Order: sequence, then C-alpha cells, then structure tokens
Amino acid sequence: MHKDSGGKITCRRQEKPLPFPEEQIHLAQTLERLEEALAEAGENADRLEQEYREAKRYMADNRGEIDPHEMFQNELLLKQTDRTGAFAAGVRDRIARLKESPYFARIDFREDGSPADEIYYIGRFGFQYKKKPLIYDWRAPVSGMFYDYENGPASFEAPAGRITGLLTRKRQFKITDGVMEYALESSLNVQDDVLQKELSATSDEKMKSIIATIQKEQNRIIRNEKTETLIIQGVAGSGKTSIALHRIAFLLYRFQKELSSRNVTIISPNRVFGDYIANVIPELGEEPIFELGFAELAQLQLEGVIGFVPESDPLDTKDEKFRERVRYKSTLEFVRLLEEYRRQLPYTVFLPEDYRWGRFFVEKEWIRKRFLAYTKFPVKKRLALTAGDIRERMQTENIRGEELPRAAAIEKSLMNMLTIKDSLALYRDFYEKMGIAGLFAMPAPRTLEWADVYPFLYLRAAFEGLKQSGVTKHLVIDEMQDYTPVQYAVLNEMFRCHKTILGDFGQRLNPDHLHTLKDIRRMYKSAEFVMLNKSYRSTYEIISFARRICPNDLLEAMERHGEEPQVIACGDRQAQIGIIREEVQSFEERREMGKSASMGIILKTDREAEAMYDALARQCKVTLISPESTGFSDGVSITSVRMAKGLEFDEVVVADADKNTYGAEFDRGLLYVACTRAMHRLTVIGVGELAEFGDRGK
Repeated sequence: MHKDSGGKITCRRQEKPLPFPEEQIHLAQTLERLEEALAEAGENADRLEQEYREAKRYMADNRGEIDPHEMFQNELLLKQTDRTGAFAAGVRDRIARLKESPYFARIDFREDGSPADEIYYIGRFGFQYKKKPLIYDWRAPVSGMFYDYENGPASFEAPAGRITGLLTRKRQFKITDGVMEYALESSLNVQDDVLQKELSATSDEKMKSIIATIQKEQNRIIRNEKTETLIIQGVAGSGKTSIALHRIAFLLYRFQKELSSRNVTIISPNRVFGDYIANVIPELGEEPIFELGFAELAQLQLEGVIGFVPESDPLDTKDEKFRERVRYKSTLEFVRLLEEYRRQLPYTVFLPEDYRWGRFFVEKEWIRKRFLAYTKFPVKKRLALTAGDIRERMQTENIRGEELPRAAAIEKSLMNMLTIKDSLALYRDFYEKMGIAGLFAMPAPRTLEWADVYPFLYLRAAFEGLKQSGVTKHLVIDEMQDYTPVQYAVLNEMFRCHKTILGDFGQRLNPDHLHTLKDIRRMYKSAEFVMLNKSYRSTYEIISFARRICPNDLLEAMERHGEEPQVIACGDRQAQIGIIREEVQSFEERREMGKSASMGIILKTDREAEAMYDALARQCKVTLISPESTGFSDGVSITSVRMAKGLEFDEVVVADADKNTYGAEFDRGLLYVACTRAMHRLTVIGVGELAEFGDRGK
C-alpha cells in the first residue's frame, strides 16, 4: 500500500522503500539506546537478585549466631533488596517491551514565543536517555495533542499552566519487533488510515490497547480526571470497555502518588470476560487490577450468614411466579420501599427500656436519644456505641468506686431490647410491613433466590453493617444495564469511592429487568454522562444489518466495508447442523491462510449452546464457553448470547435465528447483541420461518 506525500504508507513486507529516511535513522538510534539501557537494567536486576540470594543464605546459615538486633536489621535490608530488585526487574521488562515497539507517533510543536519546533515521540511508556526524554508516555500532558489536534493552533495543560502554540507535524508509525512496517504523515486526520488497518486485522485472544488509534471524543473521556462518577452509554463496538480501562491507566499515571493498581476494582459480568480484558492494563505498563463479579461480592459478604442460588440464565426461565418476583425487584420503586423501611428501622427495631445496675439507673429516653444520635452507623453498631455511653455515664456517677458492668454486658442487655434479632428475620419483616409478602420465596432453608441477595444485603447494611472496601479508591462497573438499582445501592454502601460506570441499555439480557438508563442516572444525579454512538468493531454491512434488527438512529457505523451478512433458512435442524459444520470447515481454511483467527457460534441460551456443542464436538474442533468457563481463546467457540456479550470474533454464526426462538419483541435486542459480536463476517441461520430482520432492501 502506497500513498503520496499527503499521506504516505509503505509496508515493509512489500519490500518498498519507506518514506522519511530520517525516521529510519532515528529508529536505529533509539533502538541502540534502548539496547544500551536494557543491558544496564539487566545488570542491575541480576546484581540485586544475587545480593538478595546472598543475604538470604547468610541469614539462614547464621541464624543462631546473629544477635536479635542484627537479625532485625538484616530482615529489613532483605525486604528492601527484594523490593528494589522487583522494581529493577520491572524497568528491565519495560525497556524490553519498548524495544519491540518504541513509539507509534511523532508530533512537532512550536510553543508561542519559541523560534523552533520541539519534536516529541510518543509511545506506551516514557523513556529517558542520559536524563533527556526520548519517548513520551502516551498519557503525558504533551501527548494529548496528538489525539486532540490537527496541524495548527494547539495547546496542553502542563504543571506550570496551559502551554499554547502551533502543531506543525503529525506522523504515525507501526513498529513491530523493532522493524518499521509503515510511516504515515497527514495534515488531516493522521489516524484514519491506521484505524482502518487496525480494525481490518484479525482478532486477538485478549483485548488490545488502543493507544495508537484513540479518537478525539474517546481521549476526552480517558483524560477526564475531575469527575468523581462517570457514566458511559456506548453502542456495541464503540470501545467503551477499552476506553474505561485506558482511563484507569491514565489515572494511575496522573495520580501515581495517591492511586495504585491495588486501589482499583473492576466489576465484570463473568470470568471469561474478565480473562479477555485482563491484559489491557499490564500492556499499558501498570500492574494487573482486581476483577470480580456480583456473585463473588455477595459470597464475600454472606459467607457464614446465609446461602444463595446463583443467577440462572434469564432467557431459559419458565416459572412465571419467579419472573414476577425478579421483575418487581429490578425496579427503582422497590429500592424506594427498601429506603423507606430503612429510614424507619431505628425507630421500630429498637424499643429501649430503663437500664439498672445496682443503684445506677439510666432512663430509656436517654438511651433512645444516644442510640438515635449515631445516624451514620447500622443498628447493632449503634447499640455498641450506646453501651459505651451508658458505661461512661455510670463511671462519671461512680464516686464510691463500685464495680461496674463491662460495656459488652450492657450491649447484651440492649440487644435483648431489639424487636428483631437477625437480618433474615428483618428481611421477612420488610415484606410483611410493606404488604408484599407474596414476593418473597426461599428455594431452601436459609437460602435466598438470586434476586433477593442484594435487597437482603441492603437491609443488612442498615442492621448489622457490611464489609467495606477501604482499599478500593476507584470502581469500574461494566455492563451496567445488567445490574438492578438495588445492586447499585449496595455497591454504593460497599465502595464509597470514585466510579466509572459503562454499558449499553440496547444490549439488555434479562427480559424481566424493568429498570432503565434514566433510573441509573437518577441514582447518580451528580455523575457526568457521555454517549458513544460510533461503532468501530463491525463492518459497515454488519452494523447496517444489526440496525435493521434494532432500529437506532444514533448508531453510527464506521466506514469499513466487508461482506454482506448471509441469511440462511433451513428445512430442519439436521440441515442447520450440516451448514454450520461447513461454515466451521470454511473458517478453518481461512484460519490456515491467516485470514481469520476466531469464530463464535452463538445460541440464545446456555442450554442450547451446550446442545450445539454436543452436536458439533465429535466432528469439529470447538470450545464451549459456559458460565463455568474461565478463559477465552482463538478458534471456534460455541456460546450463548449472555456469555458472548463483551467479546468479539472475526466471524460469527448466529444459530436458531428463527421465529420459534426469537419471536418476542425483546428478542430483537438479543439478536442485535449476537450479530454485533462479528468483526468481519456474519452468518445468520435458522429453521423454518426466520426471525424478523427488518427490510433487507434498505
């Protein structure tokens, strides 16, 4: 591929000369300096590792002969050497990764009042040589101009204030294994051609960083450092998850003295998706961040308290009474009832009586007043604090030095004044008091339905308290549309920190969840809200097809063209299985040629995905992605709509896409989710009369 000087691209693999010979010279010089720095970093890491081993051996050999003071000093030294060695190894590894691809962009900037341009090379990490910066981290303030400005007036926020000037040049490179594959220069949008090339590539087993192709509107979100809570509503393929992860990497860089990877937690829908996104933060030079799901959070809170049944596939549930309970508990009105009950709780659950100990007497109204004063604490914590107040009052009155009861004994007496003794009894009482007793059912003794887990926790927070995360300073909540208002209410109790909340209410999975995006925004009234309407993942043809299934005037397709989606109607299930086998075989041929890397065969439910796997596994090399799965890999994966959400495949086959399976209005959204997993190729197949795909002539 070759362009003129207005936008040159020359591929190394085509054996054509690259433009800009000076860039080849600069790359060679940079690689030499990186090699020198790598050798030095390797020597430092090896030396520190040797020192650590020797110190450890000395302590082991002389443990009985070293006095305690010297042993303590040696242990401190050992820990310090270990930390320093780990840091040195990290520096070495970072330089080694930079050698593979040192930078991806160059900008020339002339500050107002300066006679000459300053040249900045931008990479995923910063690099200094003899105390002079050679590569700037993509998160550095000056690097933001690459994403935000075309050639012309530009500025950036430096520590000393805003710097203004003129951006005179933008270049972009692709460097792989130290070899420059292409170089591009443009006075228009330097990223368009690079973005097209990246989006046209085959998928990876892990989500990749997008630092070379971040768009202007995405960069504003990533570099937003002032908003405490940010809500991102983004269409399928808009890059919202990747943007959120890059925002975390930026915040870790910007606030490295206050924030570290261990201070960030991600709530993700399942372990497969968690594995899929796990590489992004480390690829950007930060330590991995903690990832968990709602079920794991509940288990941490309820271990030893009460059991619960994990969430079942919402698309495979026939019990209408169960569905009615789920529907009601997904509403904001249900949260209001819980809040009303919680507000009254201190007045209804504790009926104080006069407290006597020998000649000491504390009247019940004084006890009530002290109890109600502790408004920020749960009921049982209030009792402990009130017991302390009672003992303190008795001590003040104890001029004779008489023996007084312990605070724990007083607290026990106060506990006997509770009208309800534990959280389960309290939860039952809530339904009785609110006149909705028919909406609570337990599948087994001391076992909650999934829809009751977070309402139970919400009331338990007010009665006995919840474990709170003092470590987490930033919480990322992905797939926001799949979580109910009461789940958010509990998260707000557990994580009192900054939040990035993202998802797409056009990709709802549970037909019995009645809450809306407006409900979530009502819960976070001070949050900043942004919308991402441009889809980058799928070709124009696939997005156009998906838009006919689920009309959305705001959904904008990237101008990247490919094959029209295939729509196939089969006479029976055996014919469908036969065609899918042929699709798998065709995919394997393309895979051998390097034209494709992954295929997803997507069914509506987990049960149907397992049945398809059983039908294909004997003759085809396929993998089943189920709720029990923990990882994502290339090749052919068979999965359900709910497990596929968030993932992407080069090719997708949507099976059973007929009216018998996708006949309800809600099912249009499920088909939209399934189809938008495809990056380059989509086949939709069903038995008999196909589902409604809109007017394919449009």
